[in-house]
Amino acid sequence: MEKKILIFLKMVVLELWIISLLVGFSSKVILEANSQNLIICNQDDMKALEELLNGLDSSIIEGWKKTDSNTSSPNCCDWVGITCKPSSSLGLNDELSNSGRVVKLEIGGKRLVGNLSESLANLDQLRTLNLSNNFLHGSIPSNLLLNLTYLEVLDLSSNDFSGLFPMSMNLASIRVLDISKNLFQGSLPIGICINSTKVEVIRMGENLFHGILPPGLGNCTTLEDLRLDSNSLTGSLPVDLFHLPKLANLDLQNNKFSGQLNGNIGNLSNLVRLDISLNLFSGNIPDVFHRFRKLKYLSGESNNFNGGIPISLRNSQTIVYLILINNSLSGEIHLNCSSMISLVSLQLSSNHFQGPIPANLPDCPQLKTLTVARNNISGQIPKSFKNFQTLSNSSIYNLSDALSTLQHCKNLTTLVISVNFREETMPSDPNLQFLGLKVLVITNCRLRGTFPPWLSKASNLQLLDLSWNHLQGEIPNIFAVFHSLFYLDLSNNSLTGQIPKGLTQLKSLQIGDNLPLHDSSTQLDFSLFQKKSETSVSLRYKQILSFPPSLILANNDLTGSIPPEFGDLKNLHVLDIKSNRLWGTIPGSLSGMRSIETLDLSYNNLSGEIPKSLTKLNFLSKFSVAYNNLSGEIPDGGQFQTFSNSSFEGNQGLCGEQYSRPCQEKNEVPLVFERNGKETPLSSFQVGLISGIIFGFMIGLAIGNYKFHCIIHVYNLLLLLVFKQ
Repeated sequence: MEKKILIFLKMVVLELWIISLLVGFSSKVILEANSQNLIICNQDDMKALEELLNGLDSSIIEGWKKTDSNTSSPNCCDWVGITCKPSSSLGLNDELSNSGRVVKLEIGGKRLVGNLSESLANLDQLRTLNLSNNFLHGSIPSNLLLNLTYLEVLDLSSNDFSGLFPMSMNLASIRVLDISKNLFQGSLPIGICINSTKVEVIRMGENLFHGILPPGLGNCTTLEDLRLDSNSLTGSLPVDLFHLPKLANLDLQNNKFSGQLNGNIGNLSNLVRLDISLNLFSGNIPDVFHRFRKLKYLSGESNNFNGGIPISLRNSQTIVYLILINNSLSGEIHLNCSSMISLVSLQLSSNHFQGPIPANLPDCPQLKTLTVARNNISGQIPKSFKNFQTLSNSSIYNLSDALSTLQHCKNLTTLVISVNFREETMPSDPNLQFLGLKVLVITNCRLRGTFPPWLSKASNLQLLDLSWNHLQGEIPNIFAVFHSLFYLDLSNNSLTGQIPKGLTQLKSLQIGDNLPLHDSSTQLDFSLFQKKSETSVSLRYKQILSFPPSLILANNDLTGSIPPEFGDLKNLHVLDIKSNRLWGTIPGSLSGMRSIETLDLSYNNLSGEIPKSLTKLNFLSKFSVAYNNLSGEIPDGGQFQTFSNSSFEGNQGLCGEQYSRPCQEKNEVPLVFERNGKETPLSSFQVGLISGIIFGFMIGLAIGNYKFHCIIHVYNLLLLLVFKQ
């Protein structure tokens, strides 16, 4: 019995000990959680933050409390975006035991406007300063980067800062420096690499930096991410840039770097992403890609590279995206698909490649996107091409055979085969099926035939462009099946008949929520082009979502009236039906197109007035009804006040303030007389004389007959005077 009591007491003691541990641990957690609220902001830090507020145009930051006296709340450590630590934990001896210092100031995306106060340099215990995504402007105080010696993260990106960025820095602890998307000028500030031994990220892209890239970056031996894109940097790359053993991302795109790409770039063996596109590099691409153990993304687009694809590159096992568009590369395309096991996208458009389309490309196990348009490649699409998700080609023939082959590509979502199949006939086989197709572009091929009936089965289409061909016949009324179609271009064909009512029933253009804005499968990794005219430069889009919701039927032979149901398309941005033979009036219901930006009805046979309701189109920036048979007064409200005379020319019956033919006053009756068989309006002088004659004649009648003959003589003389004017 005593033994049992002893065991019981031991168990009670053990439970009490465990409970005390748990209570103590919980109390510690609660105390640590509430410690921020117990810290009182250091008065020097408080003053620095107040001066920051005073430098802003609004003098207010959401989440920073104010008292009735319009001074800041006494404890800044409670403010949103501010983190404090006890002075004692930072090794400081403040007079107050609960004094705290600001170690993080994170007020990005607060829509702040104004200058950056020099007082921030007094926050000498800052570890993180994040002012990104605001509207701050002016220069950076020179003492800011000298006094904040403990700073680890400095993010000033996406503002309007300008001027020279300070070259002198004392940021020994900095890990992340992001000053991208501003207006900084002058030389690139590489002083960041002089004292820092911990920097991992440097982002200075999308500014106005110019001149050569000076040596010095090689001192940042811990650097992993370097982005200098979209500046005006020139010259060749400094040798010490290739002494960064940990560099994983190097982005130099959209500058003016020139010369041959140095083979020492192979020293950057840890690179995962290399973008040198949109520069002036020339010569052969160095054959050093066997040294890249992790490289997945390579873009050398829009340079002056020549020669062929290096052997080490066409045998790379790691490359996922290979983008060499718009260079002067030549020879046949040879890829070792047994080695290129990771390749997903191959983009070689706008080069000088020759020979047939390699039949072994489908053997690359992951390859889904192939763009080789605007080369000297010829022949037919090989029968082996049955697994591509996206295809863009050039200089090939036999469209019927190509479509018969490609319809078996179960994963095919994008088919771009423009500038091909010259003067062939559009296949009309109703059995063709492209059930998964979302983008179809067959433009500038001079194709004959009619609108393809097999498209009625491609109900997942989002973008359809058959422009710049010779298609004839009517547009079939099949568009009700396209629930996601938001871009249609059938312009520059020879299509006839009326505009089908189905175009006014496109769900994606009626309700904005139906647009495929979040469908990642429509986001392409290559450029698409929208051809505006035969001679103009094409508009370039990097992804499908960049195209504005549009209906483009211009330059055909369409007849009939404009369907008033177009007004139901509340999400339509562009309606272009110019250069047809449409007649009737302009429906006032078009004012329902509340998102419309471009409305072009020019070069038709439209009559009547311009509806005043169109002044409700607040986003309308381009409008034309030129060369129709319209009449009446041009509306003068809303956006119509911004349109030039060219928007209305060629309509003899139109008048208005913004037109070369102003309207006459409503109560004014113009007087005319005939001269040489033509009616000519009377001048104001002539009208005044006639009024006086009539008045005098009436007086003559009142005076009596004995003076009437004299008045008649005066009347005749005055008439002669009038008509000689």
